[in-house]
Amino acid sequence: MADGIKDKVAIIGMGCTKFGERWDCSAEDLMTESFKETLADAGIEKNDIQAAWLGTHFEDINVGKGATPLSSTLKLPFIPCTRVDNFCATGTEALRAACYAVAAGAYDITLALGVEKLKDTGYGGLPAGGLNPSRLRFINCSFTTPGTFAMVATRYFSTYGLTPEEGKMMLAKISAKSHHNGALNPKAHLRRPVTIEQIMNAPLVAWPLGLFDCCGVSDGSAAAIVARADMAKSFRQDPVFVKALQIATSPGEELIYNKWDGTHIESGYRAGIKAYAEAGIKNPREEISMAEVHDCFSINEAITMEDLQFSPRGRVKEDIDAGRFNLDGPQPIQPDGGLKSFGHPIGASGLRMMYEMYKQLQGKAGERQIPNPKYGLTHNMGGVPAQSVVSIAIVGRELG
Repeated sequence: MADGIKDKVAIIGMGCTKFGERWDCSAEDLMTESFKETLADAGIEKNDIQAAWLGTHFEDINVGKGATPLSSTLKLPFIPCTRVDNFCATGTEALRAACYAVAAGAYDITLALGVEKLKDTGYGGLPAGGLNPSRLRFINCSFTTPGTFAMVATRYFSTYGLTPEEGKMMLAKISAKSHHNGALNPKAHLRRPVTIEQIMNAPLVAWPLGLFDCCGVSDGSAAAIVARADMAKSFRQDPVFVKALQIATSPGEELIYNKWDGTHIESGYRAGIKAYAEAGIKNPREEISMAEVHDCFSINEAITMEDLQFSPRGRVKEDIDAGRFNLDGPQPIQPDGGLKSFGHPIGASGLRMMYEMYKQLQGKAGERQIPNPKYGLTHNMGGVPAQSVVSIAIVGRELG
């Protein structure tokens, strides 16, 4: 019987570029930047890498088709290289593949790298897209990504009895927290603290979501080197051990059947249950020290707190008001600023989330350091609320 991935694999090196408007860099430059940091952090030679995975979503406007750009850019001759894509969950998908290959015994050391170069293209979040066209027949209105998350917000407010003002304030506190954290991070895209008043009065994108409720588009790259857990401490004394890697993908039934209430992401809830079982987590609210979650919109962070069982259903506002998820709270969320402040180059974001968990568990997060974290979780989502893919990873400092 399969027994999962817990404690079979460790991350022994990571790197991350500064995210932002990197006009002076190509995608290849960003890949090289994150790879150099990763290799130096792991303390290994490039020839020690036995296989590699490249995560990028927009292949034609980034590095081209396939994975040969990874081999040619990083000078990794004749090893297996594979490109993966799973919408905004692409970065974690690359890490998942690299980890599974090591856990399976096929390799001892592998590389996962994610990259996206979007600022040059003018790409943004408002154009329609993201769903299988065959599903669009179920939607009798124009489709935008902010619009779909705005509908989740209004449904959540209605279902749980929040006035529009209370709901907007709840979301504003989420964004203010993330911008506060991002201002402490030299690699973040947006490094200016934002007040709740500024957030509440910002121009609307899709009510109730304003400008500061929506994450921005960025350029960036992040990478990880993975090794067998029993080898990890021969490379470094502070490796980070993988406790769970789970993924759940919606078949689109939320669009078809009326059992979905529109106030949560079913894929996120299902992936969380599987990840906790694999990691042996019984009480995620108390046992998960910190998390990086897919806050593409502030409402998605709010409902993810409930999907991951950090907050009871319908009661996340109480925890937000109490400061539970602040950097100095009992369960910090987005210690690096999240998508909202760090930025969102699609193929790199999942690995960027893990980069923060890695540094925090090693005690190397500087001004953002969380006292004595034991377990970190990353939640990386692709798609839209009614049809999504969610990858969840749980990592820890020690074996067992």
